[in-house]
Amino acid sequence: MFETQTETRRIYEGRIISVRVDNVRLEDGREAVREVVEHPGAVAVVPVLDGRIVMVRQFRYPAGREMLEIPAGTLKAGEDPQECAKRELIEETGYRAAEMRKFFHAWLAPGYSEEQMHFFLATGLIPCQGEQDEDEHVEVEMLEVSDVLTAVQDGRISDAKTAAGLLLALEFLKDPAA
Repeated sequence: MFETQTETRRIYEGRIISVRVDNVRLEDGREAVREVVEHPGAVAVVPVLDGRIVMVRQFRYPAGREMLEIPAGTLKAGEDPQECAKRELIEETGYRAAEMRKFFHAWLAPGYSEEQMHFFLATGLIPCQGEQDEDEHVEVEMLEVSDVLTAVQDGRISDAKTAAGLLLALEFLKDPAA
């Protein structure tokens, strides 16, 4: 299956995202319109310290509430995902990792967005000085690894990237050689 772009126009250009509308020709010759959110990509980190996950709590304006999440952030132009993960971990939690291992990659909403997220498991955490972004206020919280599944099931964790990252990381934490 494939679709061929026949026309495109940008309708919004922002600091983090841009939006374009594409006319496409489907494989059978019919035409359709696709709205596309352009995003540079992101990283998410599952930081593990002494049987606990280092989490961040922050207010998310679109959701209208505080959310408990794994540290995450947007890639800068040309930035290596692992370097971005290291930077975001320090900025948001005040820890750096002795080991950072990529364990998952996903398209977040491929029906309308180009955003891809790279997930990393961070271990051997060492406290360091981090500085949060000017437009962010995050509080660090610890979550016992043994409480991850319950926290997702009971809604304490309702952010999709956090749920996916944590649940997949549980498998690696059971068998670090995986």
